[in-house]
Amino acid sequence: MSIRVMLVDDQVLLRTGFRMVLAAQPDMEVVAEAGDGVEALEVLRSTAVDVVLMDVRMPKLDGVETTRRICSQPGAPKVLILTTFDLDEYAFSGLKAGASGFMLKDVPPADLLGAIRSVHSGDAVVAPSTTRRLLDRFSPMLPSTGTETRAVDTALARLTDREREVMMLVAQGLSNGEIAARLVLSEATVKTHVGRILTKLGLRDRVQVVVLAYESGLVRAGGGAAS
Repeated sequence: MSIRVMLVDDQVLLRTGFRMVLAAQPDMEVVAEAGDGVEALEVLRSTAVDVVLMDVRMPKLDGVETTRRICSQPGAPKVLILTTFDLDEYAFSGLKAGASGFMLKDVPPADLLGAIRSVHSGDAVVAPSTTRRLLDRFSPMLPSTGTETRAVDTALARLTDREREVMMLVAQGLSNGEIAARLVLSEATVKTHVGRILTKLGLRDRVQVVVLAYESGLVRAGGGAAS
C-alpha cells in the first residue's frame, strides 16, 4: 500500500518539485496539498494522510502550531518538518509540538524519500547528527517550568538503569545500531528498550525522547550526558 503524503508549503514551486519526486515512487502518493496551516487542517478533516511534509514559515497559521493541532488528534498522521535551519528558529518547537523529525529544504531527493519512509515506519529520528546539532542550538530557548521538571523527574524514576542509559544515547543522536554496538546488545534488544521507554514516559516517538532528555537535564546542549 502506498504511503499517502500531504505537502504543506506556501511556495507552489517547492510543492511542485516535491510532488514530482514523490510521484515517481511506486510506494508513495501525494494525496493532498495546502498553502498554509489553516488550509491544511481543513483538508485533513476529509483526507486520509500517512505523512505530512510541513513547512515552518507560512501565512495564517505557521507550521509549528499546525503541527501541534494535527498531532493532538487521535490517529494523527506523522509530521516531517521542513526547515532552512539557519533561518528557522522554530524547528525545535515543531519537535515539541509532535513532529516526528525534520529535514532541510534542500535535502537530496533520495534522503527526503528515505526520511518519509523512516517516519512512516515509526523510526522518528531522521539524520541523528543534524537533529543533535539543531537541539544543541535551540534547546536553551525552551526551558521547562519547575512544575514540568518535577513531573519529568517522576516519569524518569520509572525507568530501569539500562533504559535510562539507552535514553541518553538516543538523545545524543545515536541510531539503534550504534546504541547496540556501544552497549554490546542486539538491535532487537535496543528496539525493545526504546519501546518500553516510550510507553513508560507516555511519549509518541524517539524525537520526543530527545526533547525530554534535554529538558530534564539528562543530556546537555553539546550532546553529552549530564554529570
